Amino acid sequence: MAELGRVVVRDPASLLPGGFWAGVAVWLERPQVANKRLCGVRLEARRSATLPRAEARGPGPNAGPEQEEQAGAGCRPEEGPGPGQRFPEEGPGPRPSAGPAESQGRRQQGEAQRKAAAAPLLSGAPEQRGKAGAGEGDFAALHLDSLWDDFSQSLAGGNRELLTFLSGSGAESQPEAQHELDVVLRTVIPKTSPHCPLGGPRKEIVVQERWHSDGIVYPKPTWLGEELLAKLARWCVEGRQSGFKSTLSLISIMKYSKAYQELKEKYKGMVKVWPEVTDPEKFVYEDVAIAAYLLILWEEERAERGLTAKQSFVDLGCGNGLLVHILSSEGHPGRGIDVRRRNIWDMYGPQTHLEEGAVTPNDNTLFPEADWLIGNHSDELTPWIPVIAARSSYHCRFFVLPCCFFDFIGKYQRRQSTKTQYRGYLDFLTEVGSACGFRVEEDCLRIPSTKRVCLIGKSRTYPAAAEASMDEQRTRYISSRRGCPVSPPGEGLGALEAAAGHAPGAQASQRGTEARPEGLWLSGFHPREKAERVRNCATLPRDFIDQVVLRVARLLLGGQRSDAGSAPRGGVEAWNRGGSLSLAEVASELDRETLQRLKRECGGLQTLLRNSHQVFQVVNGQVRIRDWREEKLWEEKELEARKTRICWFFTHHPDGCVLPSDCCPFAHGPGELRPAPATRKKRQLL
Repeated sequence: MAELGRVVVRDPASLLPGGFWAGVAVWLERPQVANKRLCGVRLEARRSATLPRAEARGPGPNAGPEQEEQAGAGCRPEEGPGPGQRFPEEGPGPRPSAGPAESQGRRQQGEAQRKAAAAPLLSGAPEQRGKAGAGEGDFAALHLDSLWDDFSQSLAGGNRELLTFLSGSGAESQPEAQHELDVVLRTVIPKTSPHCPLGGPRKEIVVQERWHSDGIVYPKPTWLGEELLAKLARWCVEGRQSGFKSTLSLISIMKYSKAYQELKEKYKGMVKVWPEVTDPEKFVYEDVAIAAYLLILWEEERAERGLTAKQSFVDLGCGNGLLVHILSSEGHPGRGIDVRRRNIWDMYGPQTHLEEGAVTPNDNTLFPEADWLIGNHSDELTPWIPVIAARSSYHCRFFVLPCCFFDFIGKYQRRQSTKTQYRGYLDFLTEVGSACGFRVEEDCLRIPSTKRVCLIGKSRTYPAAAEASMDEQRTRYISSRRGCPVSPPGEGLGALEAAAGHAPGAQASQRGTEARPEGLWLSGFHPREKAERVRNCATLPRDFIDQVVLRVARLLLGGQRSDAGSAPRGGVEAWNRGGSLSLAEVASELDRETLQRLKRECGGLQTLLRNSHQVFQVVNGQVRIRDWREEKLWEEKELEARKTRICWFFTHHPDGCVLPSDCCPFAHGPGELRPAPATRKKRQLL
């Protein structure tokens, strides 16, 4: 294959060459992060192998065992988990290979098994193979042995150009050296789509393959050179692990891909009729993805437990109710509860049960009829959902997808600065679930959100007969959170029980009602207000916002003052783009009263700067003046807003606007202003 492209890699943290293998591992194990036409991969088997020597030839018709071994390649199983199982975290780079004697012995012992195993591995349906357990792993390992032996013999027998490529070239290449390779058999799973010509997953050996690009499983060379190469360069010097599991680690990726595409096609019409002011594409497809995940999770749970009836659910803090609508439409009985009714509720029909009302954690807020409780961005209810599930019934389970950080009362305050606030909050919720007696599992969803990690409590750590003593432990844990930060991992429950003077699992005949007067589980909890507060600068006076924008702009421009209505002086080359400051640096230049007012009324300085999109860019906590020469052309749906607002740069920037009037999307003076188009809400009223 010809060279596809080159990219310069800067390595200030000295992560190379190990970082290169870490970048390649991302492509090997999670190719869907770069190739959006893939749903994911399944690693079937991994082996170390040695290349045949370049001067070797394929065995002749009268070749003996020794000649055949020289033409083949050493290949042996890795130590550790059996083939076909999930791979643990492994260091990058090649692994030691088997010697010729070991490889020859393996070939003689397993030849008949390989021939018998290859056929069912290739012909069996993916889902049938997924149920084979350890047997499937044995088939995959034997199949990889057979494929690699055939491939390496073809290298030695005639494909010397490819053998030279794999062996390396140049003066440092030693002809007599045994080149060690890491050989992986993986199943590449394309997204299920009517536009995809492939019938299903494809298997490949990751070392070198016969190239027949279909643009999906086997990307086109131009994409490899222009897209993947740049991503590999970035991955290999990032040097920081995410700290989260791979996406969809608890369910079948193939089942999820099929379910997601079917639901997306079925409910895509919701985007066109969305009556809320929120972004329809984000919310519709996010809820479709969450629904697909839950449907597969519940389908696999029914198979594990030998059940036929579909699970029931209650969605606490259901918001727009779309998730409830999808799950109900797919046959799961359930309902949603939210403190505030949404406009879209009336569109769902009578089969979707949605209730307006506040949920306060107490003895009267239990759901013994529900199999699952759901908390999808449920805010102040999020830490309470494992508690409510545990006390509703011994068989009730929970699923939470946290977003905003709440403790049992008020906002969550992290204790460990070594973790991000998000990671610390997830660990806190895991601790809550464990304190309530759940085995808590963590997974990462594929949704258009930065908060994608869900926590699942499917089973209990105690028998049903120990419910009373377990509930006393829950009560003590909840009481301990009043005004206290999160405890370090592993210290919460043990320290709590010791401080309370109880041995672990101490018996109690009733709940500790002293912490929950009149049925309340913890005094001080307040559900969100029914009337949603606007926190996007809409309630701030316009002159106050303009003053803050001007002050920040002058900081970035180096203190230059503006000449209202000026044109660029000295040409666009001399236009002052200003510098870049962190949000903390900007905040340090503003007075305390201004910062408090911003925090109280609109969520903070960052919110105001982000909302002032025409003037500023805020990326990774850094603020700079927006240069409209770098902006992409406006989309058609945005063109109707062209010239409906005055250009801030024309009015306030010392050099005026960097764009000529006919190219600027904003009005250069009142004479260019056009009437603003009607909003979606106004159009619905017409």
